[in-house]
Amino acid sequence: MNPTLVAVVAVALCFDFTNGFHDSANAIATSVSTRAVSPRLAVLGSALLNFAGAFLSLKVAATVGKGIVDPNAVTLRVVLAGLIGAIAWNLLTWRLGLPSSSSHALIGGVAGSAIAAAGFGVVQWRGLWEKVAIPALASPALALPLAALLMLVLLWIVRKRAPGKVNRAFRRLQLLSAGFVALTHGTNDAQKTMGVIALALVAANPGQSFHVPVWVIVSAAAAMAGGTYVGGWRIVRTLGQRVAKLEPPQGFAAETATATILWFTAHFGFPVSTTHTVSSAVLGAGATSRFSAVRWGIAGNIVVAWLLTLPAAALVGAGMEVATRLPGGIVWALLLAIGLAALLVLARRPHPRPAAAPAG
Repeated sequence: MNPTLVAVVAVALCFDFTNGFHDSANAIATSVSTRAVSPRLAVLGSALLNFAGAFLSLKVAATVGKGIVDPNAVTLRVVLAGLIGAIAWNLLTWRLGLPSSSSHALIGGVAGSAIAAAGFGVVQWRGLWEKVAIPALASPALALPLAALLMLVLLWIVRKRAPGKVNRAFRRLQLLSAGFVALTHGTNDAQKTMGVIALALVAANPGQSFHVPVWVIVSAAAAMAGGTYVGGWRIVRTLGQRVAKLEPPQGFAAETATATILWFTAHFGFPVSTTHTVSSAVLGAGATSRFSAVRWGIAGNIVVAWLLTLPAAALVGAGMEVATRLPGGIVWALLLAIGLAALLVLARRPHPRPAAAPAG
């Protein structure tokens, strides 16, 4: 077994884990904020459905593995550098509490490292435009009006019902809509790591055709589920409370709109951003109560993170690819990846509570 290949697979699964905790907010933030389900039960259910969703399709994996960069021009160093670039951006935005796109971080990191290694010609620009850029713009653009329209329909249906009964009913319905989001998130996001690992297998075995082995599917699904169970509570707070204060019907509308779009994009193999889609859906559902209910300043910060993700991850990926050419470069890249993982663990460690003052 090629040691570099082993390192790439390990870092890819580490990225999948960060993707899980970074994006766990997508499925649970609205349900937790509307008190439809407890936080612990929410992340457990989301983790299980993320795992199941990873087995539903491989079209997104094929797009990421062979539709963005030329597989024949990619080396293991390129994949490793791109993964570290994606992880670095994921951790930075997680630390800031910004729901940026793990998908675009991964695609940007790999594309940037490939360009640094082989020039701009290695990128399949038509595939990047048609299968990444256009869907990336279309999914949030559709999610906002779809969630708003669904919310208006729901408001008309329940217009003569008591608010208390309506909220209780939609808290139950949110268990279904949040589960649908978690399932489609697993279908969409876990496949991206599968595609990168399969790309690494092709790079390590020239002449081998692109395919996703069963062990890759299982390991990527498990890493995603594990990260989801850890949970990204900073991002949960941003999506569930700071962008807009949602009631259960609005949470149901936002989740249903998000999952519907993710289901169709996964069917066509488009690696869209779950984060972008659900953020826009939350904006659309929240704005139906009153326009001022949405904290547009927070929404603007999210948009900035969206715009920066691809180029920022690409720059980090390119820098890491250059670093791997130096003597011992791969070792230093791996040490950086380990350092980032350690930083994550330390950042999540709870601070000890101050001791209570003695009585009297």
